[in-house]
Amino acid sequence: METAAIRFYEEVLALPPIDKPAGLEDRGGVWFQLGAQQLHVSIEDGVNRRATRAHLAYEVNDLEFWRKRMVDNEVTPIESVPIPGYARFEARDPFGNRIEFIQRLK
Repeated sequence: METAAIRFYEEVLALPPIDKPAGLEDRGGVWFQLGAQQLHVSIEDGVNRRATRAHLAYEVNDLEFWRKRMVDNEVTPIESVPIPGYARFEARDPFGNRIEFIQRLK
């Protein structure tokens, strides 16, 4: 399952992986750098992530680039409820986690 996480977050979303601190390597999951932030992806069995609205959001400058990138990597974009002043869509990672891509309209 970590291979799927690495492929999606590193190759599709283009986030660089980072090493986990000593003592946490054997706990599973993978970590990525996201600007000044870190994204920690844990892997768990028996959790239905598709049943929740919990998600993380990426504010992007070129929403159509990311929509095409999802489609090109066989990830289905899902239309979101409109928010005034923004364009956005959602997608699911290989584990069902919801991810929002949002762009401020000018």
